[in-house]
Amino acid sequence: MIELNNTAARTLIVACATLLNSLAPAYEGGPTPETAPPKAPEVVPQLTSRGLHGYIASHAEGTPAEFRYGAGFYAPVWSLVARPIAGFQIGLPSTWIMPDNSDNRTEPLCPVGTMPRDSWPERGPTFDTVFQTLEGGLGYWAGNRFHYGPPKFSMNGTTDCYKHEVASPGWSFFYSSRPLPDEHLGVAQISNRLLIPPDGLPFSGTPNGELLGYAYLALPLTDARADPQPTGELSWTLFLNAANFKGPLAYYIPECWSRISRDYPIDTGRGLDARAASARVDGSMEINTVPEFVTQDADGATWSKIPELRFPVDASGRTVLVRDVALYSKSALYDAVLAWRRGGNAPAGAFNATGTIYPKVATGAVGYKQDERDIVGINEVATTAIFEDNSFGLQWSKRPSDGFGKFPQYFRDTGSTRTAVTAAQVPAALGLRQREFPKPTAQPEPYSAEPLAGAWAIPGPSAGPFTVKLVDGSTVTYYWYKFIEQPVFGQLKWSADERAALQATIERMHRAWRIDGTYMAPPRAGALVRFDANLLVMPPKGMEIGFVPIVTKQELVVKQWARPTAKP
Repeated sequence: MIELNNTAARTLIVACATLLNSLAPAYEGGPTPETAPPKAPEVVPQLTSRGLHGYIASHAEGTPAEFRYGAGFYAPVWSLVARPIAGFQIGLPSTWIMPDNSDNRTEPLCPVGTMPRDSWPERGPTFDTVFQTLEGGLGYWAGNRFHYGPPKFSMNGTTDCYKHEVASPGWSFFYSSRPLPDEHLGVAQISNRLLIPPDGLPFSGTPNGELLGYAYLALPLTDARADPQPTGELSWTLFLNAANFKGPLAYYIPECWSRISRDYPIDTGRGLDARAASARVDGSMEINTVPEFVTQDADGATWSKIPELRFPVDASGRTVLVRDVALYSKSALYDAVLAWRRGGNAPAGAFNATGTIYPKVATGAVGYKQDERDIVGINEVATTAIFEDNSFGLQWSKRPSDGFGKFPQYFRDTGSTRTAVTAAQVPAALGLRQREFPKPTAQPEPYSAEPLAGAWAIPGPSAGPFTVKLVDGSTVTYYWYKFIEQPVFGQLKWSADERAALQATIERMHRAWRIDGTYMAPPRAGALVRFDANLLVMPPKGMEIGFVPIVTKQELVVKQWARPTAKP
């Protein structure tokens, strides 16, 4: 008797089965192995990042020159996608403010060695549209690390031709775990009640179209100065209007805009530190990076799938994206703050109505693209529109039964374009319908300025550390700094008197401007959204005035459970 091990046994069984199959008559089981057609290879759709691109854009028309010292509007907050998706970036309506350099027609504002000058010749000859911008707002960004469903709010300023982007008191626009170098910090926190995490500010609950108001106003918090390079007096300050926070959050120090002129004198006096905004102020959705699954059928036709994009729709079949666009002159708040600094009475904080105009808003058709091909089928479902109250948004061809308008998810190449199709039209063999887009990483790298060093440590914080857990699952560590001792000011070689003067101005703000006051005019319609309540903090005793909470770390803390001890 021959003993076989498991491997030998399996080999013998397979050989016998093969022999029997070869001897079986054709009429017993269809074609023999020699004549059977080969099995079709499984179709595996390719995952790319070019699923959708376009700008759902609006802009203010006919802006008088004196009303270019501030701009703001209200935008709805809602979950654009049903669940978080990796590598997904679409901004909900956000700002786009640039310095007015319309008097320059020939001189490049971006020096050699910057991306626009070296790689974007179409932006020449002046490169004014990519020189300096105030961007950011509501949205989803590919660099977000802590996901929870709804969008977040984030500042962003491009200070030197996109060489650096400044989005919080410590960090760039999600690009790095470590904070910006001390000499490239640009945001000074004003609020002593609301944290500014580097991953953006999350919202409470499940927002479904509630409004967030935000506006940038140029304020004279400091005087113009001649060193270390000529610097203007404009401090572009972010004001928010939410249900649980109202007022100034932070501002860009003028030096972050003038810094580029130190080695490139052509830019002297041309940055946002010294110039009002350009005539064109946008409130737009930038569809930047959307993943897609793409594959081809047996005839070589290309088919694709993108995530389902959802928009809240009202009873009239409309999605309002931007409302109550306002532009501001110096009389809105600048003049009152300057008089306050010089010994006058504290302004209430409300933007003066005589310094506010509500311009006519305009829009245009959207050119959606996928893989550089024009898309047919989205504009047919929802078109950009200006409504009777001068708000901007989408008009849907059909009012959805569930309250959410949806962009097409599936597409097929037809000639040189890509045309929307229904899910039922997609061949099942392509495997597109069942494909799920990947989730973000479960263990994101933390943002961290620790151990504190440089401007973070000298002169350093006055209290802390403190921690709080946010609705996005992250844990934030923060310290309390005296306002003028927060890291952004470490780069400035100011005198003691200059530092004391700015500190005194902020202390007056802390006393007079409360987080339940009135600053932006309230929206003409709609309810306000609420920030995550855990973003709101209270200063320690003795630090109620003149101190601010500066985030030094944001991380996902995984609780480590102790192994149970065996009973004796």
